[in-house]
Amino acid sequence: MTRPVSSWLNFGHPHHRRHPSGLPMYVSGGLSKTPKSKVLLVTVVGLVLFAGLYFFRHSSVIQPGDFPLPPLYSYYHQQELALPQHNPSLPPPEGANARFLWLPNHVHKLGFGNALQELFLNAHLAYMSGRTFVFDNYTWNRDGGDYTRFNGKLIPSRIPLTAMIAGPAVGGSFPDDVYAPRAVSKEYFDIRCPNPTTIDKSEVDRIASGDATALTMLQEWQVKLSSAEPCIQVERNAEPLFDYKVFGSLHRLLSIWPSLSKSPIITGFRWSPLIHAAFDANLHLIASTSAQVPISHSTSPNNPYTPIPGLLALHIRRGDYEDHCKFLVKHSSTFTGFNSYPPLIDTFDPPTDPRWNKAQRQAHYSAHCFPNIQQIVEKISKVRRSDAGQDLREIYIMTNAPRDWVTELKKAIAKAGFWDQITSSRDLDLNWEQKYVAQAVDMLIGQRAQVFIGNGFSSLTSNVVMLRLAQDFPHDSIRFW
Repeated sequence: MTRPVSSWLNFGHPHHRRHPSGLPMYVSGGLSKTPKSKVLLVTVVGLVLFAGLYFFRHSSVIQPGDFPLPPLYSYYHQQELALPQHNPSLPPPEGANARFLWLPNHVHKLGFGNALQELFLNAHLAYMSGRTFVFDNYTWNRDGGDYTRFNGKLIPSRIPLTAMIAGPAVGGSFPDDVYAPRAVSKEYFDIRCPNPTTIDKSEVDRIASGDATALTMLQEWQVKLSSAEPCIQVERNAEPLFDYKVFGSLHRLLSIWPSLSKSPIITGFRWSPLIHAAFDANLHLIASTSAQVPISHSTSPNNPYTPIPGLLALHIRRGDYEDHCKFLVKHSSTFTGFNSYPPLIDTFDPPTDPRWNKAQRQAHYSAHCFPNIQQIVEKISKVRRSDAGQDLREIYIMTNAPRDWVTELKKAIAKAGFWDQITSSRDLDLNWEQKYVAQAVDMLIGQRAQVFIGNGFSSLTSNVVMLRLAQDFPHDSIRFW
């Protein structure tokens, strides 16, 4: 059920997750006998102080043109605080016998794709170690106010993960035949573990250093977490347990796939009700033959993300990605994450010919990282002629590109071949809460498309690819620019 967007008026604590009540409660037995003039005076002073504190907290970022403010998703915070496993009386492996793992060094100030791929590995580590995973918000700014300015606009500094995803990684149940403790919120961890055992930064960095595979790192962490200490955390300023160098290395990351792909963290992963509601409301824009496509919440519980026949989803990055592609050239980067999975058709090798100049190297990368409209159209035509591309009728463009550029791309695609419908992220009708988690809506669409063409250097694409691989989508239905 989609919740109303009244939560943006909750001005809770600026540095943490929302408490069920944004304002303190005061009880006074003599209030009814207080003269009305004094009550009025106290009320006015209280409102002035409240407004002063509010604008003091946000005056550095909030401007008149920023209203209405972004949502703070208070309902989802409240639901997280009320998880039934927040109960010390439960039987093992929960309750008084629970052993917790809290990783405050998780990524922040990075896109949701980066955060999600790390979350999968961290939650899988906790599961493999028999520990209760402690989950946090999706975090852009972990120490500032409720809002952060990004690209000239305010965004929520922190969004509860359950506004975007569901499943065992964020407190959902494991299958009945799996003996594992359910994940809990950071607030419950703080109550149960006022004095946790801390693994210092040097130890975290030691395990992450070198060229160890993700599987080797997982196994070493399992040994370290097998101790009897009930409450373990790592230093907040330590490097992530699985950092960008792991996700950027085919050799290091793929070693963990046989374990991860069968993990309940992946097989039990779901998108949140908010994301499903956005998908269902826009189904006619995603598939014009929507009457033949099951809405997301009506698909089989064992396979809720069946492919949408005839749909081609494209992930096209714009904006800051032009500069990011230049960075990739400088470091001779390869495809990231599971985009390098060997059975996939489209691969990428950095140029090694010393005779290539800088412009040639940049052009080679741009065709895969920042393709122009002509290159995009040519790739679409090639994929449509393939066996996997038979019967493709509709296109959905997952993009952060400006509307004018998207319109130009649509015209070029339509000119090159007949399509029943071509739509994009810019066409979706999203409510105020869905607007700020729209990347997740795109990922759901990409996950369910008959064929998906992604950006091999993108973590968002990598998550879509990983979920498609875990669902046994045909390898030739996963392509890259």
